[in-house]
This record gives sequence, C-alpha cells and structure tokens, in this order.
Amino acid sequence: MMVSLSEVIQAQTTFQPKQIEFDWKGIVYRYEKAFEFSLHTNGFILGYNSGRILTYNKTRYYHFSIGYMGDPRERRQNKNIPLANITSKSFSYGKLNSLYVLRAGIGRKKYLSEKAKRKGIALGYSYEIGPAIAMLKPNYLYLLFSENQNGMLVDELRAERYSSENADVFLDYNRIYGGGGFTRGWKELTFTPGLQARGGILFSLGAYDKYVKMIEVGIMADLFFKKISILAETEAVSNKPYFINLYLTLQLGARRN
Repeated sequence: MMVSLSEVIQAQTTFQPKQIEFDWKGIVYRYEKAFEFSLHTNGFILGYNSGRILTYNKTRYYHFSIGYMGDPRERRQNKNIPLANITSKSFSYGKLNSLYVLRAGIGRKKYLSEKAKRKGIALGYSYEIGPAIAMLKPNYLYLLFSENQNGMLVDELRAERYSSENADVFLDYNRIYGGGGFTRGWKELTFTPGLQARGGILFSLGAYDKYVKMIEVGIMADLFFKKISILAETEAVSNKPYFINLYLTLQLGARRN
C-alpha cells in the first residue's frame, strides 16, 4: 500500500506533542504570617500580621503593632552644659509627653496583577481598621534650682515632669539643663482609647510563593477620644485628638498550609 508524502507529514503534525503550560495559581497556601517595620511621617511602627489566604489573590489578616508618634513641631536640642559631673542630654522644649500607640486591626489585601510564572512583582492593595490605644509617657527634664545655703546660692538639679505647680520653671528655657533620659516615666503611663485605619498600595515579590516579601505605601489615621497632650499648649500650639500620616512598610514572613 502506497502512502503519499503529504499524508506522512500530516500525521506527524497531528501527533506532535504539545508543550504543557503550568498554572501556578493552583499552588495556594492557607496561612500567612509576617513581621513588618514601618516608617511614617512622624515616627515608626513594629508590627505582626497573621493572615488566612482565601483565594490565590485575596487574604484576610489580623494586625498587631506598637509604634512611636512624634509631633512635627518638636525641635530637639542640647545645651552641652557641664555641671556636677553630669552631661546634659538633648531635649525638646515644651514637650510634655512621649506618645506610643498600640494598634490592632482586621484587614484584607488583594493582588490585582498576575506575574509571569512565579517570578516578578505583583501589584495589589490593602486596607484595615481596628482599635488603638495611646500611651503617654511623661517627659522629664533636669531643671536648675538655686537654693540659699549658709548665705550662698547653690545650684541644684532636679529631674521633674510637667505639672501645674512647676509650669513656670518647666517652660523657662533658661532653667532647663537637659533631658531627663528615656528610662524615666514608664511607671506613670496614661492611656487613651481610640480607633485606627490605614490603606495602601502593595508591591509583592513572590506573591504566590512560600515566603512573604512585600513593600507597601499608603496613608494611615489614628483618632482618639480626647486630645493627646504632646506639647505644652500656647496661642500658637494646640494639641489634637487625631493624627494622619503617610507610611512606608517592609513586610517579611512565610506562608504555609
């Protein structure tokens, strides 16, 4: 039986094996845990996220963090005055308290773009909302007091926090020797509850891989139930119960089943 050349070529073309394309979106982990470090307009945040991966591009997560919040009007300085073998420390004039914020929240993130195979950067967005607690640590200053001892004026240093009784001395620039140090005031914390929310755009390297490697930029807001006293109030300076900041976050972690 004679077989034509065209029939042989057609058969080879028909039975030529096809290249198999793998759908990497089928590889989906169930859980995601990551630590994060954020810089924002007036401070920084250390956080932890625990997430449940709902689909290959959607995750629901719980957020916990602690961070520092400064006031943009603060100006740190050091007088560098030698006195009684004590080196003066830097201070911010008029600062009454240092603000630290505890935050918790529930949020979601979604990836909008697909990567080529398992490489490349995926674009997405995230948002969260939850409670926040403002922790105010009193700011101590070393203040200069002059006392008459046996007919002689003797200078004495005292580490004091702001109060209505010492307001004239605490806010007298010429009576300030320097800062009282970071360790003072932790036993005198006061707490104010509030709410926090944030939303941002994220860029993930390996969004569907085992390890979390992500950068996020966005806007965040903290709202408390009363004014947060960071600086002494004057005609030009007033405290407020809310803070709005831009942030940049680096997140590293892992996914698992």
